[in-house]
Amino acid sequence: MDQREFGFGIDIGGTGMKAAPVDLSDGSLAADRFRVDTPQPATPKALAKVVRQLVEHHDWTGPVGVCMPSVVTHGIVKSAANIDAGWLDIDADALFTEALGSPVSVLNDADAAGLAEMRWGSGRGRAGVVICLTFGTGIGSGLFVDGVLVPNTELGHLELDGPDIEKRAAASARGREGLSWSEWGDRVDHYLRHVVMLFSPELIIVGGGASKKPEKWIDRVDPGCEIAIAQMANNAGIAGAALSAPEPGGSVRE
Repeated sequence: MDQREFGFGIDIGGTGMKAAPVDLSDGSLAADRFRVDTPQPATPKALAKVVRQLVEHHDWTGPVGVCMPSVVTHGIVKSAANIDAGWLDIDADALFTEALGSPVSVLNDADAAGLAEMRWGSGRGRAGVVICLTFGTGIGSGLFVDGVLVPNTELGHLELDGPDIEKRAAASARGREGLSWSEWGDRVDHYLRHVVMLFSPELIIVGGGASKKPEKWIDRVDPGCEIAIAQMANNAGIAGAALSAPEPGGSVRE
């Protein structure tokens, strides 16, 4: 594959790690996604081994983008909620670059999903403040100002009616507490109104598992700004990670 037209992304989750080459013209996967269970414990050494396995499966030899469920600052992991605590302050860029022998750039998973949505999905061409939120086990967030990412916002950890609103408004809360779609939608609306009050976005894009059935709950949501359903679905993390991979010459793609 011509690496000027294709990228390679890896999405590290708490239970699974998945990867594929990505067509950078439209964000589609250029080959079938390959998934491996996340090793337990999810230590740096264990994840580096699986990252190499994922890349070798696709015979990829160029730069790689990796997203993971952590605050990541200049390649340094600053939180480890769903991975081993041994990741704290690890230079993930350097670790994976050494494991692969190719340049690697690492970022937060929700930021990666947001990058994909802004480039190819519901946020394409949108200026102003746009917030991408993924509702799943938790709530991930990607904040953009005129298309530029403000990284590591972690808006699922906002305090609203107690600490960590994601415990009450993530998609997982609906099943855990036996909520109806309408009851859960009301919680999402309460949360989104708080986000709108704080950031005054022009658009909020909602993704994650709950976005597959918007007709069940979206009519309960009216936070005072435009709402759109994410378009990139389960491939958003991989696509956004591929977009963030270093250029073959060493710089990060714009």
